[in-house]
Amino acid sequence: MERDIRFITWTALLLMISHLSYGQNVRFISSGTIEYEKKVNMYAKLAKRITKENSSWMQQIYDQYKKTQPQFKSVQATLSFSKDASLYKPIETNAPSTNSFFSNDPTIDLKKTIYTDFKTDISVSEKKLFEEIFLVEDSVRKIKWKITSETREIAGYDCRRANALVMDSIYVVAFYTDQIPVSGGPESFTGLPGMILGLALPHDNTTWFATKVSDVPIQPSPIIPAKKAKKVNNASLLSTLKESMENWGEYAQEVFKAMML
Repeated sequence: MERDIRFITWTALLLMISHLSYGQNVRFISSGTIEYEKKVNMYAKLAKRITKENSSWMQQIYDQYKKTQPQFKSVQATLSFSKDASLYKPIETNAPSTNSFFSNDPTIDLKKTIYTDFKTDISVSEKKLFEEIFLVEDSVRKIKWKITSETREIAGYDCRRANALVMDSIYVVAFYTDQIPVSGGPESFTGLPGMILGLALPHDNTTWFATKVSDVPIQPSPIIPAKKAKKVNNASLLSTLKESMENWGEYAQEVFKAMML
């Protein structure tokens, strides 16, 4: 009996020491850089564009794409952040163009650089649509997140899942970590009690996941706008897009979504 009591006592002490050691190894950071990989499931995304009206030619394009191109299109981006601000921007590569029918499709890979000021709740983003460059300044989007009990590990950090609906119809799944107590994330997604390291738009077949987090002191710099950038806010941007793409049909709706996210 006495041996059993000693065994239980030592086991409890070892578990307590193990827990304390784990807590000491958890490092909370408030500035640094994060590398994200954005992946688009091209097969699923393009299949949705096939309709009764266009199937005679769109099906052929889709079949040819599957024969010559990979299922997932991947692009890289970085987020530099501090407790006051963040700067999200794509990583430029020297990779040759695939020359596919969809290689320059803005609904798949729209180039965005986004500066978020957490103190003023102002977002400034530079977005290039074909040859037009827009500099969009507006309030940070308010997202009503619903935090769940689901967890997973991303880039070495324990993350918790949250769900939301943005722009009335876009379902979003995010995984954030409170080990980085900065309310930021990839692109324009913010508003959780920690950094978003994983993000998915399930109905748009698109994900962003952190691949590397670097703990470095940094203060993100605001965007230096291109000389020919057109300055707008979200409302005037949407108005401009609707006017210029009035006869683009259903595809225009995809462009609007990509530009406004």
